[in-house]
Amino acid sequence: MKVSSKPRTRQAQQAQTLWERGVALTKQKQWREAAEVFQSAAKLQPQDALLALNASRCHFQAGQLDDALRHVERACALEPAAELQALFRVRILNRLQRHAEAMQVLQAMPESARSSFEYNAFLGFCLQHVGEHQKAVGAYMTALGSKMDDAMSHYRMGVSFYELGLKEEASECFRTGLVLGLGLSAVHVHGMLAYAERESGRWPQAQLELSRLRDIIAQLPDDAAITTAPFAHVTLMDDALHQLKAARLMSNTWRSVQRLAPAPRQTDDGRIRVGYLSSDLYQHATCVLMAEVFEHHDRSRFEVFVYSHGQDDRSAMRRRVIDASEHFVELRGLADREMAQRIAADGIDVLIDLKGYTAHNRMGVLARHPAHVQATFLGFPGTTGASFMDYIVGDPVVTPQAHEAHFAEKIAQMPVCYQPNDRQRARPQPRTRAQVGLPDDALVLCAFNQAYKISPEVLDVWVALLRDLPNAVLWLLDWHGQARPNLEGELRARGVDLRRVFWAPRLSLDEHISRVALADVFIDTWPCNAHTTASDALWAGLPVVTLMGQTFASRVAASLLNACGLPELVTEDVDSYRQTILRLARDPAWLAACRSKLVEARDTSPLFDSARFTRDFEALLERMVQQHREGQAPAHLLSL
Repeated sequence: MKVSSKPRTRQAQQAQTLWERGVALTKQKQWREAAEVFQSAAKLQPQDALLALNASRCHFQAGQLDDALRHVERACALEPAAELQALFRVRILNRLQRHAEAMQVLQAMPESARSSFEYNAFLGFCLQHVGEHQKAVGAYMTALGSKMDDAMSHYRMGVSFYELGLKEEASECFRTGLVLGLGLSAVHVHGMLAYAERESGRWPQAQLELSRLRDIIAQLPDDAAITTAPFAHVTLMDDALHQLKAARLMSNTWRSVQRLAPAPRQTDDGRIRVGYLSSDLYQHATCVLMAEVFEHHDRSRFEVFVYSHGQDDRSAMRRRVIDASEHFVELRGLADREMAQRIAADGIDVLIDLKGYTAHNRMGVLARHPAHVQATFLGFPGTTGASFMDYIVGDPVVTPQAHEAHFAEKIAQMPVCYQPNDRQRARPQPRTRAQVGLPDDALVLCAFNQAYKISPEVLDVWVALLRDLPNAVLWLLDWHGQARPNLEGELRARGVDLRRVFWAPRLSLDEHISRVALADVFIDTWPCNAHTTASDALWAGLPVVTLMGQTFASRVAASLLNACGLPELVTEDVDSYRQTILRLARDPAWLAACRSKLVEARDTSPLFDSARFTRDFEALLERMVQQHREGQAPAHLLSL
């Protein structure tokens, strides 16, 4: 604590006594009591900026951020040029998720204050959170020029490198941060590092981090509150109970958040109020899948609120969602609490989170439980581990009742498949293999999953297929340039002639659908299957062979294949997977029959029947709401 040196009038003496008491309380970490004492001192000495600053610091330590901000703003008003107060104000604004305001404070500071480590570290953090990652990297580099051993700045710079697509640079930053020491944040960073290394196809490094993650998670108590990287756990590991624990540890970080009560309705027309929360309401895979659900909702029974907290790309897809929404609510830039307050004010009956633990999620909103019922759906292939999520929407394949121990939520099953699809998406248009650089006379094995889903075990099977099928070629997705040379190195090490390997660039969805139809067989990955990528392939008429495991992420393609009438392409072990691909490749009649069935499925299969899906989904929502209105705790809602 700073010590005031004002002249000792009677009021000053009283303030000094209170000051000393406040300092004693801070030493005992009695932050709320200390804050009250410093506030009393500040009333006696209203022009003393340090009293206001220390009241702010105690409120901050007590988690009373609004009070902390009020007092630090008072200190800043009393001493506008003081760097200490300004930087603490930035810290509080960042904690309140008011990053744009925090950046404005930084930009208003004099040039003389802009060379410090603290200034540039805060600037990098603010820039990062408003999406200016290139500038954020520059700010972090300047900060590290003053304090090269700051572990958190190395880690945060890695996050911006990652967002810029520079996965290997991100990995080195994460690794440096871990070496320097990140404390409790290390668990999350080990996950980020494992994931980034897998994205780059650097398998030994990724495997080392995965082994560390397994050990760390196993040793932590279930009630620990630790930031983890749940997406890495559900996509790179095949242990459902391990995934549950990693998610639970993450969800525990919000257990002290105060819940909000949904507002009572001013008017009630009898309709169920359903809300959807997502940052992906633009030209994004989640939005493509959900578009017709929004359009088919029965407005006589459901009042639909769509809450967007992500970018506006001004695409036709975003316009479709806006046009289909009775209430499209823009929440971008708001803090978790403000978002939750808006949702609570709308009196939502059931709030559907479309993110889970994927990028730019707002689990802090859901932790406040602003709706009567909350469900996680579609975006994240696994449990949230959270007590504040009532249901996880799945189906008899991805969330069978036998797997209920894998989920913190109650299982809510769709009758056929949990994944919606958009029948309005483009159908494949005539293309030639020459147009995409493929040989006309080859058997094309298509593996368009992102690189992080490809493991050494998966590649070993694919290489064996190339040996068994001399006329086959492997068609991979060139998702980002850093993975390709590493994967090519792994293929060469396994004796593959790279003339048998072809790379497909990223294309628009319409072009992709037409391109993927040129392949012969889609060969899936495990333990994380193709999800939207698989439904795109099936829509294009391309048979998918998958290996189904015991986790949600490893059962998605199986659910899709069952829903479009091709369960025979679902396998449960590596040998069956390989033999099914070989049989399909060597049996032109069976391959043609599968393709013909998929072409017909575009118009007849429940997988692509969005109107049917929406009716089934609405029935499930009604069951959730009815359970709540009857005063019953959430319970498994199995397929009828």
